[in-house]
Amino acid sequence: MGSPAPVALGDATSARAPATSAASVAVPPRPALPPHLAGVVADESALRRFLYGLPGVDPVGVESRAASLATRSIKKGSKLAALDLAISMVDLTTLEGADTPGKVKSLCAKARRPDPDDPSTPQVAAVCVYPDRVSIAAAELAGTGIGVASVATAFPSGRSSLSIKLADTRLAIESGATEVDMVIDRGAFLAGEYGHVFDEIAAIKAECGETRLKVILETGELATYDNVRRASWLAMLAGADFIKTSTGKVSPAATLPVIHVMLQAVRDWRTATGRQVAVKPAGGIRSAKDAIRFLVAVHEVAGPEWLDPFYFRFGASSLLNDLIMQRRKQLSGHYWGPDYVTVA
Repeated sequence: MGSPAPVALGDATSARAPATSAASVAVPPRPALPPHLAGVVADESALRRFLYGLPGVDPVGVESRAASLATRSIKKGSKLAALDLAISMVDLTTLEGADTPGKVKSLCAKARRPDPDDPSTPQVAAVCVYPDRVSIAAAELAGTGIGVASVATAFPSGRSSLSIKLADTRLAIESGATEVDMVIDRGAFLAGEYGHVFDEIAAIKAECGETRLKVILETGELATYDNVRRASWLAMLAGADFIKTSTGKVSPAATLPVIHVMLQAVRDWRTATGRQVAVKPAGGIRSAKDAIRFLVAVHEVAGPEWLDPFYFRFGASSLLNDLIMQRRKQLSGHYWGPDYVTVA
């Protein structure tokens, strides 16, 4: 499962020609890719040829390696460092219809001071909310260095027109979002409409400008590891700054074998282009033990350069409390139950 196999790239030297959606929204071209990849996005057939030319994933092999790395033990000193790193990588999230301004403010307070009894506890990486709650989070987190992330593009289904997805993205950014989490059109992807998916990602990235874009693949709906690899490459070709497993609304969400495939993809992408893309598992990661298993995978599969909140995140709501409890245990020598940590 090494670097992608060579494929015929055609004669094109720039990104796909702009397309037009049913809502007559022009899709702007992306900046030119490296010459050896430029022809990949020339048209639907070239894109399909490239994606199907990627090496197939050996399911037994990837699951076996994921299971093997998950058994790695970490000594006490390294474990405390791993817990602190994991805390600093959390996107503290609330994505419920009942989200109130007060709940968002409480979440931001927890993001700033995850453990009120220990100011040495790292801050989290970002707070993630719906677009209409972004302005509240932005005000609460101003000057802290904590990012404000917002889901957009008709989250979690992605079932809407491009014009509405762009408006959703624009609302988030104008309200103060520093990161946008978009969902791909899984129906289009599974139907083999790769150009449509590419164009939507490219359009959302163009709308984002310098705002970082996380592209949610919803891997639980993609059915195969090969599809996860293709979707990862498709997102990166279209300009993703992050590739993200899940919305957290579909099961299965983030699994270790899927993360292995995505980490391989970003590693190979950097080899091919020189550009480092971040990864975000989201959904179902609830314990410190699980978080550390993911960090081991990051180190062993992608490389230590990804062990940084800029390049790896956890999408989590319940994970943070367990990380805090395990951190307290490492420092004090005894276990603190959930009644001793704050609930946002």
